[in-house]
Amino acid sequence: MGGNHRCPSMAKVRIKLNSTDIKMLNDICKTIRELAKKSGITISGPIPLPTKKLKVTTRKSPCGDGTATFDRYEMRIHKRLIDLPTNERVLHSIMRLRIPKNVNIKIEMRD
Repeated sequence: MGGNHRCPSMAKVRIKLNSTDIKMLNDICKTIRELAKKSGITISGPIPLPTKKLKVTTRKSPCGDGTATFDRYEMRIHKRLIDLPTNERVLHSIMRLRIPKNVNIKIEMRD
């Protein structure tokens, strides 16, 4: 038997989450993990992906003259990845979760 094929019942669901607010992101990951644990399925994750840092440097002076002092602004986008086996009940409860506006969630099916 070749070990490189999968049976069709082993489809996976991949949930990608990203947000600028790390506390809310971790709370949602914890909620998803608890939902999966209650229904008895094992999930892999949440896997932290590299944080994207968006940096903007602006001159403090409104007119551009004067001393060269700068304001440095930074926005961090934190990402998490959760893989779980396909389970109707868990997916429905995840889709019913109240997800704040500043948390982006993407659910995709994988074979």
